Amino acid sequence: MSARARGLSIVAVDTGGTFTDVVYLRAGRLSVLKLPSTPADPARAVLEGISRVLALKPASLAASPRRRVAASRIEAFVLIHGSTVATNALLERRGARVALVTNRGLEDVLEIGRQNRPQLYALVGRRPPPLVPAEDRHGIAGRLDPRGAELEPLDDAELERLPARVARAESIAVCLLHSYADPGHERRVGRALAGAGIPLSLSSELLPEYREYERMATTVANAYVAPRMDRYLARLEAESGAARVRVMGSGGGAVPVARARREAVHTILSGPAGGVMGGLEAARRAGFDHVITFDMGGTSTDVSLCPGRPLHTREFAVAGTPVAIPVVDIHTVGAGGGSIAHVDAGGALRVGPESAGADPGPVSYGRGGRDVTVTDAHVWLGRLPAHGFLGGERPLDRAAIEAPLRALAERLGTNLEAAAEGVLAVADTAMEGALRVISVERGHDPADFTLVAFGGAAPLHAAELADRLGLPRVLVPPDPGLLSAYGMLGSPVRKDAARTVLWPEERATPAALREVFVELERAAAAAMAEEGIPRRALRFRRAVDARYRGQSYELHVPATGWLEAFHRAHEARYGYARRDAAVEAVTLRVEATAPPPRVPATKLERAPKRAPPRQGTGGVVYEGRRMRATHFERRRLLGGHRIAGPAVVLEYSATTWLPPGWRAEVQESGALLLERAGRAASGRKRKKA
Repeated sequence: MSARARGLSIVAVDTGGTFTDVVYLRAGRLSVLKLPSTPADPARAVLEGISRVLALKPASLAASPRRRVAASRIEAFVLIHGSTVATNALLERRGARVALVTNRGLEDVLEIGRQNRPQLYALVGRRPPPLVPAEDRHGIAGRLDPRGAELEPLDDAELERLPARVARAESIAVCLLHSYADPGHERRVGRALAGAGIPLSLSSELLPEYREYERMATTVANAYVAPRMDRYLARLEAESGAARVRVMGSGGGAVPVARARREAVHTILSGPAGGVMGGLEAARRAGFDHVITFDMGGTSTDVSLCPGRPLHTREFAVAGTPVAIPVVDIHTVGAGGGSIAHVDAGGALRVGPESAGADPGPVSYGRGGRDVTVTDAHVWLGRLPAHGFLGGERPLDRAAIEAPLRALAERLGTNLEAAAEGVLAVADTAMEGALRVISVERGHDPADFTLVAFGGAAPLHAAELADRLGLPRVLVPPDPGLLSAYGMLGSPVRKDAARTVLWPEERATPAALREVFVELERAAAAAMAEEGIPRRALRFRRAVDARYRGQSYELHVPATGWLEAFHRAHEARYGYARRDAAVEAVTLRVEATAPPPRVPATKLERAPKRAPPRQGTGGVVYEGRRMRATHFERRRLLGGHRIAGPAVVLEYSATTWLPPGWRAEVQESGALLLERAGRAASGRKRKKA
């Protein structure tokens, strides 16, 4: 049963490196809150945010979140959370001590990996060490063939001794060869280790697919982060007061907390996935469906291309560790509002990937920061007015920026304004590169897409990035700095099920496929039933991973008419199709989703005239020139209002910079549509609103 059907309210919380964002849906109305993250103890900011937002008076999107009233009655609520705990555990190498149990002779697969070279031009490449050192990798007797037939039995005496061999571990990963064909051996090993009382990850349960290296690496990654994630989520369950807790999954759907504690690897792209879902939904409400999402927060920028839908991939790695689970296809660079500017040994200006984070934060935050950041550059140049940050709740200290900015400028041999603009230009170049990776380098013309800018810093950079890439327009949704939390609020509960079959096309008959799909749907429905979601509420999507016989990798296509769909997909991706060649159905997949709660849509009143009310003006520097920019309060804007740059639009969660030559029009959906003045809007990818 859905939260809405039970009458429960919903709180969505997205934890970032700098801010923790909270959105509260109650009785069809929304309240929002931003507060600094607490990196040393992420749960503290989450729990504080929940406590504070429950005391907010439900208000429309445009209303100020500063008005707080005492809560006369706190109703039961569902918590949906986007967490960085699993991601940070991998990035910082601060996970559990893992024991890996595998077939004898395969102990080093994790270290051998694939014959790829991440540093293509390095004479001696460097790879991060495996998450499990050699002394914690244990081989045992027993082996299956690719069809699941037993070639060598397990040794009962060896299984009895196994708990003593892994006694020093904090978590255990079990990955046996070909367990996707028959999980029997892995289950017996799991039963032998069940008495150890520590988290246990079986590859046949987590990822029942072939390719032993990716399956092993994913299972190890899960075991590595699961204990930390388990403790974190257990605390949230105990202290949040939520009737039910869900975690945003990397695939774009919410995951029940019990599954997230057990299969923590599915939360590695938790927050960014929520942003993609929120960005696409905001664009659809404004009449666009072919978009590039641009999420710039405090520590990083995440971009994703959505040609009408989110794209997914299984070719994903975190800090050199492959994670072969379905994730929203997101490209990340270390450029955010808190990214630190410095001069390298060669005298070149660099920005990031080091970040000031939430503590101490940028210099202008007044919390002890000493290094100039992207945010500080915006403040110095007037594009982020010091009085407008967080709706005026937290004024910034512009004067504190002068000394560190002067030191940076002296090292560069230039003045303060040129140094600040240089910081922004370097950050823009990094983000431009990320946008090119997901568009131009994959054969897509950016002119066919709308750039959806969100996160606390993206609307400050979006117009200039659109100019660099030839994007025709930019869409800034309502409350852009909270959009990832909105995306979590409106995401379905999701469960993926898969099975590797390795069938030639003559064996992959409709009847044979249907039999496996029915079993996968039954398993997915059972998992959803544990969350209280009946089968009748589920939607199933069937798909096939297929390839030409002899190829190493597959293409993901719909199950209906999968053979012809594969030929078309291959031609679109690689420029040719071989319809006379043999095709294999490698892995069958089912995606089960339960519809999300209905999130109220903004519909602004039409303005009686096009000129919006002004808040005032402020000095800005743009391309070395000083000029006056008009300031506007977004909450006072109505549908049809038009703004000409240079202008700054102020709101609680973000600030939008409109350079000279750009204009913005307020949509009925509440979004700002930014276009280069005089440019006719292309309608090729625009739907009727």
